[in-house]
Amino acid sequence: MQVFHTISALRDTLKPLRHQAAAPKIALVPTMGNLHSGHVTLVKKAKELADIVVVSVFVNPTQFGVGEDFDTYPRTLEADVAKLTEAGANFVFAPSVEEMYPTYPNNVQVLSGDISKILCANTRPTHFDGVGLVVSKLFNIVQPDMAVFGKKDYQQLAIIRQLIAELNFPIEIVGVDIVRAEDGLALSSRNQYLSEAERQLAPTLQKSLQQLANELTTANFADFDKIIAGAIDKLNRVTVADSGFKVDYLAVKNRLLQPPKPTDKDLVILTAAFLGKKTRLLDNLEFSRELNQEFSPELNQQLGQQLGQQSASDFNQQPTTASVKD
Repeated sequence: MQVFHTISALRDTLKPLRHQAAAPKIALVPTMGNLHSGHVTLVKKAKELADIVVVSVFVNPTQFGVGEDFDTYPRTLEADVAKLTEAGANFVFAPSVEEMYPTYPNNVQVLSGDISKILCANTRPTHFDGVGLVVSKLFNIVQPDMAVFGKKDYQQLAIIRQLIAELNFPIEIVGVDIVRAEDGLALSSRNQYLSEAERQLAPTLQKSLQQLANELTTANFADFDKIIAGAIDKLNRVTVADSGFKVDYLAVKNRLLQPPKPTDKDLVILTAAFLGKKTRLLDNLEFSRELNQEFSPELNQQLGQQLGQQSASDFNQQPTTASVKD
């Protein structure tokens, strides 16, 4: 496996590969390093789907806000290279900030639109603009056939899919399911910030999402907001020693991160919660409603207007959904 620190060196290596008679399929796995089993799973998925796997290891300053952990984020390149070698990656791209951003602060921005103004944007308003910028640069540098991302960063994945569509990148985006510890905690490089007591408490977040999904699956539409608010309150009251959860957001969306409609079946619960003084945990859970119940008279009237003479009662067996505002 080769490690590159400059754009030119990586490009010079990849260019002749693309001009082979049977050009290999190239996959990109973007990371910020400090790799764990979740990252290794992404690399292995890339190996299944492509002939050449390029893994970027770059702590991107443009996606960190003021007062966040850019300076203290763990840089463990030597250990990362060892893991990537074992996982079967072909190339590692580990540039410096100066290599990626010759002009910094950068003059060019990649704004991510309305989808970047909800959920995580409540407390990280510029985060996804930085993500959109660095991902666009990596796509241009590597020019992969596909890129592999984890679903733990669900909002990020949705934004990248939108970026691909609207900027016409000829790249397939592959989402990989969340990798969890045995106790259910979603793996994250920032989990190491947790104290021992906080680490014992952390799986409560995933358990709360599962309980909420179970309840929403059979709940009446009119009760959604009340149920979600109750879940937030319950999670905020979970403490150990002098530490506990502080929910940043907890919301229900459709799979495109739009407010769900009453006829949507496939939904996702998304949450971010602070645990202790240093750690912000991110998690989500996809679920589908399988509820047979009648729509409200108001919805029957609305659907009736939309469908002309066809009664909305024909649709009484369809699932219903709701969400709480961010």
